[in-house]
Amino acid sequence: MSYDPTAAGTTADDITAEEPPTLPTDRRTGCPFDPPAELTALSDEPMRRMRYADGHVGRLVTGHAAARAILADPRFSSRYELLHLPMPISGVSGELPPAPVGDIIGLDAPEHTRYRRLLTGKFTVRRMRRLTERVEQLTIECLDAMEQAGPAVDLVEAFAQPLPALMICELLGVPYTDRERFQSHVATLFDQTADAESKGEAHMALLQYLGELVLAKRAEPTDDLLSDLTTSDLTDEELAGIGGLLLAAGLDTTANMLALGTFALLSNPDQLDALRADPGLAEQTVEELLRYLSVADPLLRSALDDVEVEGQLIGAGETVTVSVQAANRDPRKFPDPDRLDIHRKATGHLAFGHGVHQCLGQQLARVEMTVALPALFARFPTLRLAAPPQEVPLRDHSNIYGVISLPVTWDKEQTHE
Repeated sequence: MSYDPTAAGTTADDITAEEPPTLPTDRRTGCPFDPPAELTALSDEPMRRMRYADGHVGRLVTGHAAARAILADPRFSSRYELLHLPMPISGVSGELPPAPVGDIIGLDAPEHTRYRRLLTGKFTVRRMRRLTERVEQLTIECLDAMEQAGPAVDLVEAFAQPLPALMICELLGVPYTDRERFQSHVATLFDQTADAESKGEAHMALLQYLGELVLAKRAEPTDDLLSDLTTSDLTDEELAGIGGLLLAAGLDTTANMLALGTFALLSNPDQLDALRADPGLAEQTVEELLRYLSVADPLLRSALDDVEVEGQLIGAGETVTVSVQAANRDPRKFPDPDRLDIHRKATGHLAFGHGVHQCLGQQLARVEMTVALPALFARFPTLRLAAPPQEVPLRDHSNIYGVISLPVTWDKEQTHE
């Protein structure tokens, strides 16, 4: 079907009468946990036209219902080569290349379905909850090391990064001692200021590392996810691609949620006091932090056909930018959305996406955060920022939002085992 700009109440004059906005990304003013002020100002409309980096005019979605509908609709594609970027990347012009082998994020059915079916059984709620005891052990080890290094430490380096890194390495069967070989590559891949050449080199280096590891797993399987997958019909190249994707996602997203979540709780002492008073609120706290912070943003889709959403007709070929952080602050879904409230039932948030591309590792992330955050505050009852909040460096040039570092301290004589 072709796109008729006069359909669904939109006229040709409307398309050119007002210059559509670009994607607001500047968080440097106001609360570091809130979406960019310009984005919030646009949220009165759940969906509007937006200009992309290459001049394409597509859509920006800030409403929760519209975001959920689009992410669940197979008429919206995730294929990279069909998408327009909302923000420019140095060295990238024109169309994006198709997804590399094993990158399930940039695929549609049936290719995506094949990979997803193989992986879904490896990340079930039951299997991830079985890992709780191991997460608890690793958390204690990280807190022990943090206490020995303290009382003044960078929480990112001392706790937020090591715990999920240890966990995803153990799950995949990646030697933790090799982390220096891949952590910098992962950071480059998520860095919005890195040029296309740097990203390409980082991706190739990560694949080379995983390719070597896959060969080792085929020769001598061990009790881990990669070894398990070598018994499937996946090729070595596919295994390396999937392994790289899972490793990168497992390292970065949870680490930033742990650090930024700690920052948010320290900045909202009434909420932190409520969590300390009732550790049973841990799971609910994690869900509210996921909604409130929404670190993985935005999500992109391309309309394969003309699709009507919320009374607006999205034309075939239009790229849609789904702002997860705005959708999770939609007052039509979450009353008083700009307030962190750990007593809130944040069911239905989109922090892990929605639909067939919903995050595979979401249950592992939940287990890690539910164990780690209460344990951190229980071990260090006087934990506090060691720098003014406005001086905490924000990671605002990355696909995954967070803090670059988080200086914290505590009273050394007041720690608990």
